[in-house]
Parts: sequence; C-alpha cells; structure tokens
Amino acid sequence: MQEQYRTIARAGVHETEINKSRFICSLAPAATEQEAQDFIRRVRAEHPSANHNCFAYVIGADAALQKASDDGEPGGTAGVPMLQMLTRRDVRYAVAVVTRYFGGVKLGAGGLIRAYGGSVGEALDALGTVIRRRYRLATITVDHQRAGKLENDLRSTGRAVREVRYGTAVSIEVGLPEAELGAFRDWLADASAGSAVLELGGEMYGTP
Repeated sequence: MQEQYRTIARAGVHETEINKSRFICSLAPAATEQEAQDFIRRVRAEHPSANHNCFAYVIGADAALQKASDDGEPGGTAGVPMLQMLTRRDVRYAVAVVTRYFGGVKLGAGGLIRAYGGSVGEALDALGTVIRRRYRLATITVDHQRAGKLENDLRSTGRAVREVRYGTAVSIEVGLPEAELGAFRDWLADASAGSAVLELGGEMYGTP
C-alpha cells in the first residue's frame, strides 16, 4: 500500500482563453469512480451548449484506475493530455473536466494537446494540492482526570486527533504513522503514567 499520495486541495474552476476558445477546467476530489462520473455529469449539465466536455480521472493511491475522454475532439488531443497532467503531477483521487466553447479558430492537434493539458495544469496551480499520508487508526482509553492534559499533549506534539468520546472513561481516536507506533507507545506510557490503554484499528489516509 502506498505510504502517501497527492490530491487537490479543494474543488474549483479555472478558466483560460486560447485563440478565442474558452477552456474551463473544473476539478474535484473523487474517492470512487462513481463520484468522478457523477461530477462529470454535473459539469455537463452546467454547460449543455459547450462544444466539448472532456474529462480525465485518477482513482486509487497507486493510480490503479485511470480513464479519459476526448468527447468529440480528435483522438488523443484532450482526455489523454489531461490525464497525463494529473499523473505527471502525482495527483490521485481526482477528476478533471475541461469544457470548451469553440471560438472559431482551429488549434490543430498540437495546440489542442497543449490547451487541454495546460488547462488542467493551471487549475492545479490555482487550486493547490495536498499530501495525504497513510495512518494507523488507534484508540486511547484514559480516565477523565488525565484526559484533558493528554489530549492537549497529543495536539501540541502534532498528533492527528480525530475524535474524543466521553463515557465512563475517555476515548481519544488518533491517526499514527505505522513507523512511529513503537515510539508512540513509549510516549503514551510516560504521558499517562502508564494508565492509558492503546488499541490499534484499521488504516486511513489523512493530512499531516
């Protein structure tokens, strides 16, 4: 399993004009292929009069699923360069749709490749990307007396605190890099005077 992957920081739209044609790149995160396809349908519905709504998406931390469409542009001049831009930038779990309103000037195959790939690249620059790293979910159970200080200590040392639940004891869910589990056990024993219990769960990806 991949230790980390890059994805877009937020959904958004970036528009550019090339030889009188409007190229509107819509980017969004997509956890599944279904989410990507739903986004593509929404963009198409927003631009029913556009000449083309070309798309590309990459799903999976290892980029296992990749698809692209030229949507009527000459083969290989739209979807593929869009997909290549996503993979060249190591972007995962993301979908891009470039909507084109033709302005009357033909760009030629090379011009189209540069326009569609460039539109995605400019949108990525404008919206930004983030790194998501693989974490092991873990639940810390501690008494109420020590819970407040322990939670503060976790946050101050940069731990990814996901949830805090209060019952007969306090449960604090955190995300931990696999390589740090041993050192974290030692830290937790010291921080809680040996009173906290650590229970490991599944895995997830998250920001640092």
